[in-house]
Amino acid sequence: MKTKILLINGPNLQLLGQRAPEIYGSETLAALEENLRNVAVSLHVELECFQSNHEGDIVSRIGETLADGTAGIVLNAGAYTHTSVAIRDAIEAVKVPTIEVHISNIHAREVFRHTSLIAPVCVGQITGLGFAGYELALQGLVRHIQTRKN
Repeated sequence: MKTKILLINGPNLQLLGQRAPEIYGSETLAALEENLRNVAVSLHVELECFQSNHEGDIVSRIGETLADGTAGIVLNAGAYTHTSVAIRDAIEAVKVPTIEVHISNIHAREVFRHTSLIAPVCVGQITGLGFAGYELALQGLVRHIQTRKN
């Protein structure tokens, strides 16, 4: 059975390719997911992709990892990064290794984006590297999971 990784994208990320291409680029969410599925194949892991604009749906999906065999989460919580204690608490509760990722450098943007409520309960954070950040997060997460197994 392959190691299962869950990719979660939060609010407005379904608008990739249309919303602020000068910040987020011109690639779509579908293109991102397709690329990451190819990376997952090369890493011999299974990738499930999930996107929601609703905080409760994201919290529920994180909670489901306890029963579905998910070994790790790559999470771009979007604006919920800065506001959601509920998502933070869900990550902490399930204890599934999570890497937070952001397309733009949240620390170089508006002050309200500088604080991540999620980062303290994550294995790591990758920010500002565009779509490549997702690839690095997936690779790093798989390595982290494999290291813990040995």
